[in-house]
Amino acid sequence: MSVWDDLVGQDRVVEQLQSASRAARATVTAGRSAAPQPGGNASLMTHAWLFTGPPGAGQVTAARAFAAALQCTSPDLELGGTPGCGFCDGCHTVLSGSHADVKQVRTDGLSIGVGDMRDLVLRASSYPTGGRWSVILIDAAHRLTEAAANALLKGVEEPSPRTVWLLCAPSVQDVLPTIRSRCRLLVLRTPSVDAVADMLVRRDGVGPETARLAALAGQGDIDRTRRLAVDEQARARRADVLRIPLEVADLGGCLTAAQRLVDTAKADAEALAETQDAKETDDLKAAYGAAEGSRAPRGMAGAVKELEKRQKSRATRTRRETLGVALGDLLGFYRDVLAIQFGTTGALANEDQRPALQKVAGAGLPENTLRRIEAVLACREALDRNVDPLLAVEAMTVALRAG
Repeated sequence: MSVWDDLVGQDRVVEQLQSASRAARATVTAGRSAAPQPGGNASLMTHAWLFTGPPGAGQVTAARAFAAALQCTSPDLELGGTPGCGFCDGCHTVLSGSHADVKQVRTDGLSIGVGDMRDLVLRASSYPTGGRWSVILIDAAHRLTEAAANALLKGVEEPSPRTVWLLCAPSVQDVLPTIRSRCRLLVLRTPSVDAVADMLVRRDGVGPETARLAALAGQGDIDRTRRLAVDEQARARRADVLRIPLEVADLGGCLTAAQRLVDTAKADAEALAETQDAKETDDLKAAYGAAEGSRAPRGMAGAVKELEKRQKSRATRTRRETLGVALGDLLGFYRDVLAIQFGTTGALANEDQRPALQKVAGAGLPENTLRRIEAVLACREALDRNVDPLLAVEAMTVALRAG
């Protein structure tokens, strides 16, 4: 096992990152900075990287693997080995999230604010405390507010000699031009069905047929595919969503399907809150030394209020993400319907739903299916504009019937 093994179907990206990590080691040995050097292997290493690709392709996984390779301390490196062994203290602490010189920025809410980004830029101005590099990994750079993005720009424009920024976003267009122009771009691709299925069989012990069906349904999203392969509840939720095209024959069915979809998203958010919110609140109170039944220590009330604000934002994001997964499943269903209508003979993304697909395909024309696809996309856009979820989903299900 190495840090690169979780990157499925990304051989070209792995090769580039391995070359850069070898150049980074040479850079440290020579005492240079991470800024691009003219000529030689040092030009393979730079101070800012932008990882993009389709949902679930593994942008964050690739960035984390690269961070581990930059901190790798394997003895084999002295013999010409490639950084990223996966076993040394450097690799292990990065992958477990405990390395002192690697900061991964996650956001539970809908955006990353300017205050957080200014703190990161300040941190980036110092040398690493023990590792070879000070690495800052932002796993959702597209969620930066405008002010936060401008603050980040200052850090990327004037990097510390041993600081490396790793930014992850769905596409290049999701990042400010002034930032992306200072980053080296790595584009991950959608992994093949065979590569994902093979990964499920080898690493998760999934049966070959189950792995193949999950890989088809996951549509290249590694995490989603794994959940479908090993989590019965995830498979049940997907099956529930894929019943919608058969349930929108009348207005009552449309409204019932919409309500169920929104209720499921809300239930997922509440389930997360039950397991996470209470623990966070208890940990915060313990940090302030609050005893049960006693008066709250100075400053704790404000901290609890801020925590509750973040938790509310996280619940909103969880509902949106759950609905987003459902809309992705519906898009895949109607794409398969369209493929059948055009006479395809290959495997479909929803191969396990072929009878339902054929029924819907036989009941309409390709132009009807295209209008339904447009309705799903319109719902996704409405949710992005903060339209009330139930109204957005009801409009979609009614349009699915009208299509």
